[in-house]
Amino acid sequence: MRIIALVLVLLCGGLLIAGTVEFAPWGSPHARQQVYLSPYFIEHSMEDTSVPNIVTAVLADYRGYDTMYETAVIFTAGMACFFLLRCLKRMEPQERVYRHLVTGMVLHVKKPSVPKPPEGLFEEIDPLWTPYDIIIKTLGRFLIPPIQVFGLYVIAHGHHSPGGGFQGGVILGASVILLALCYDLRSEVERLRESLSGICSAAGVFIYAGVGALCLALGSNFLDYSALAPILRVDPVAARSLGIFFVEVGVGLAVMATMVAIYNNLASAGLYDQGL
Repeated sequence: MRIIALVLVLLCGGLLIAGTVEFAPWGSPHARQQVYLSPYFIEHSMEDTSVPNIVTAVLADYRGYDTMYETAVIFTAGMACFFLLRCLKRMEPQERVYRHLVTGMVLHVKKPSVPKPPEGLFEEIDPLWTPYDIIIKTLGRFLIPPIQVFGLYVIAHGHHSPGGGFQGGVILGASVILLALCYDLRSEVERLRESLSGICSAAGVFIYAGVGALCLALGSNFLDYSALAPILRVDPVAARSLGIFFVEVGVGLAVMATMVAIYNNLASAGLYDQGL
């Protein structure tokens, strides 16, 4: 089987290399995309989509199929990480560790028969617990909200200025991961639960494909946002701009949730305990 797999890989690689021979030289102004596509996008994107950001117009409108599949690939990567790393069976610790809420004293209880300390004075922690740093926690409380607002801004204004769903989703995901780093993984999971993260990841792809399906149901082509004009009560060009915004929201939601899910599984080896 290894020999067959090696032969298939070499065959596919040879075909890909042979196909590059027909490509135009790097940066050639006579390449087909430079002669036909690029001039059209530059000259007509504002007229067709009412979107000043040509990059967003190309990604979410002209080649919307490709971007939808990229979003699906991100979702698939998150699900693959979940199925490979997530430990669904809860493992009982060999010992229980408690920390005094006032003094910070750590108490180790190795035998389950020993009574637990009073809950009002002690909290259960992990054996590899790292003391919190008040400076890091305080900085996190001040930094996370502005980061999240900026992430929402990047998504909302991605079709008018540099940004978009991928960039805004990464910023939002980074803000959630920063919460896990400043506090711990459990504090982050309490605010964005694993089930909610999975739902948001799938919902992002569903929003993108759902907008295309709605266009199809209205008698137009898939992802032809101009079909949304009667529903949105705007002209077809403005409808294409709003359609781009809707799919950017879906992309941002999928990227943010998938990024957090991948981090949670990698940081805790699928246990969802203390994390890094």
